Amino acid sequence: MTTARLLFATMAAAIGGIVASPAAPRDAPAAPVAQPPDRARLFVLTDIGNEPDDQMSLVRLLLYSNAIDIEGLAAVTSTWLRSTTNAATLRAIIADYGAVRPQLLRHAEGWPTADALRDRVVAGLPRYGMDGVGEGRGSAASRAIIAAADRADARPLWISVWGGANALAQALYDVRRTRSPDATRAFVSRLRVYAIADQDDAGAWIRREFPALFVIVTPSSQDSGDYAAATWTGISGDAFYRNGAGADARTIGHDWLDRHIRGDRPLARRYLRHDYIMEGDTPAFLGLIPNGLNRQDQPDWGGWGGRYVLRRPAGESRAIWTQGGEDTLRLSSRDTVIGTDGRPHVSDQATIWRWRTAFQHDFAARMAWTHRPWAGANHAPLVAVDGAAGTATVRREVRLGETLRLDARASRDPDGQRLRYRWYAYPEAGQPAGQRSAVVTLAGAERPVVAITPTKLCDTPWPTRAARCDRGTVHVVLEVTDDGAPSLTSYRRIILSVTR
Repeated sequence: MTTARLLFATMAAAIGGIVASPAAPRDAPAAPVAQPPDRARLFVLTDIGNEPDDQMSLVRLLLYSNAIDIEGLAAVTSTWLRSTTNAATLRAIIADYGAVRPQLLRHAEGWPTADALRDRVVAGLPRYGMDGVGEGRGSAASRAIIAAADRADARPLWISVWGGANALAQALYDVRRTRSPDATRAFVSRLRVYAIADQDDAGAWIRREFPALFVIVTPSSQDSGDYAAATWTGISGDAFYRNGAGADARTIGHDWLDRHIRGDRPLARRYLRHDYIMEGDTPAFLGLIPNGLNRQDQPDWGGWGGRYVLRRPAGESRAIWTQGGEDTLRLSSRDTVIGTDGRPHVSDQATIWRWRTAFQHDFAARMAWTHRPWAGANHAPLVAVDGAAGTATVRREVRLGETLRLDARASRDPDGQRLRYRWYAYPEAGQPAGQRSAVVTLAGAERPVVAITPTKLCDTPWPTRAARCDRGTVHVVLEVTDDGAPSLTSYRRIILSVTR
């Protein structure tokens, strides 16, 4: 069942699936929610100013800047913006963020100051693609990428590419030119790249020249002709690309956005009306939000930013995290999701739109934080499994035919709202090529305590000779949803290792 269907269907669920949270009443004083411990480091390359969607994505990102460490915001070129950059637009939006930051601090900790963010705004060369890469073509953006990656921090640096990639290409070019091969390899190992297609010719050069670089991308032509097939269009491309059969589009239309996101207040006024699709670049950081479902460095696990597999597409020199594959060898990037029509839909876009109602409601709640007091806003549930709170993945071992019980009764809601529970298997997540997920039954799937029984080590492969299965795994997702307005969902991912 999709998250969208869950949020509406569970309103009529049996009372056994609804549990009052042990939190304080809504009108009681509350401390801001603590910042998450597993914050990603993020450096954004954006061709902001060429159309509204980059600006829309930046507004969302700033409302998660207490959960993601923004190391840099670089205004760059792209195939749509070839000879100029717009760093001034970044600074103007940050100024609006600064105006609402005192209000945000009433709801959560960890918000960076506007001055700190402004200090991280840089620009790339106003040249297109590889014309901006080479000796003597360093820029403030390329130098800032190097400095951020070199910083003494054990966490990797995520490069979120919303436009062209030539600032990253120049950074890699300069590092390779000035450092030893070992030092260059060490530098590359600290980077993680999620690119929204190929919006210049630098992305393909990077993948070819630096084969060890961790990259998530659907390779494309530079003229947008391949965009409709891309996973990232699952954010909102249903109507424009006609690729969202089964998706719930209610939270991506202008009416909903006007009611819940846009307004004449600081920051809300910066959320423009899109020309093509809403926030096409947002998937490049959406999976970094620590919500209990998303997992950095595991694109094959799936989450708000989509699900990808490691394979070598045609025309590429090596394997990358991308979409494609097929079911024969069980290396497929597509999810099967029950749509709003009650039918199963199989697509790459479904790996994002299946979570859409949840991530749109979460965004709307955070926008409300910019102008409402604690008691007038909503805050996401805090999930605990077997007494352990947090967002870390839970791992358990269970034998075939035995029953494992998981208990989420210690979950709570910061606003004291009632909580609804939904446990379900995510069979596509994290499976190696040639092996299908273990099969499980779940008793009490809409209650805080669930009983999980494995019935097969691996689902029947097709063809049946494809792989031998001596040990199985399955990902189980727990969704905990409150009854606020908008309703908010938090998650916990449980990975079961199944043996005979």
